[in-house]
Amino acid sequence: MRGVRRLLILPAGLLAGFILMVATRPDAWAQSLVADLSSHLIAITTGFTGTDVVLFGAVDGEGDVAVVVQGPEGEVTVRHKDRVAGIWINTDEIEFARVPAFYTVALSNTLDGVVPPAVLQRHEIGLDYIRLAPVKKIDKAEKLAEYRAALIRNKQRMGLYTTEVGEVSFLGQRLFRTRIYFPANVPTGTYTASVFLIRDGDVVSAQTTPLLVSKIGFSASVAEFAQRQSVFYAVLGILLAVSLGWLAGIIFRKS
Repeated sequence: MRGVRRLLILPAGLLAGFILMVATRPDAWAQSLVADLSSHLIAITTGFTGTDVVLFGAVDGEGDVAVVVQGPEGEVTVRHKDRVAGIWINTDEIEFARVPAFYTVALSNTLDGVVPPAVLQRHEIGLDYIRLAPVKKIDKAEKLAEYRAALIRNKQRMGLYTTEVGEVSFLGQRLFRTRIYFPANVPTGTYTASVFLIRDGDVVSAQTTPLLVSKIGFSASVAEFAQRQSVFYAVLGILLAVSLGWLAGIIFRKS
């Protein structure tokens, strides 16, 4: 795959916008890497079913491009269940700090055997190199690795962690792009799209661009109300459920 550049056509609007961005930045071609997103905001509405965002850019010469999109971070607890007296109960757990809720990676070429693991770990390029540190120190490395793998599997089942490495495609020798998919259950918050230019087994240039996932419209109003007036929201939910049950009972009795 190394040395092969797959040709593709960028949407006219994206290509024109990117050329304009480069033209209006005098230092753009002096940089080794320039990149941007087709949109810096993912708006979640009531009918949101997932969306794609295109990341595109240019490099000043030969090299591999890696794209890592992740965020927002939070604490995650992974529990281990055992069957005790015929009942499945939690018998052990590990809490991880600063876990990205979403993670995906795309590459222009495979980096296995080309880039040292220390470089991949420094920039968190690949699921094996995400920094998933436990809140409390774990003495047994095997136990930590088991729980870490379970955390990643759970995120993959939810569609929030990549199961396959995406592809960064080139148009000619300079322009590149990749398509990032965000599922319907993507959490709201601030994300980062990091782009790395790799040459001779090391990162020679990098750029990070923010991306915001936010609820808008009626769903945003409901979410904000539920967060600020949680008790009142819960009472309304109970009253609504009781009312619907009472109404259903009347309808079925009449029928």
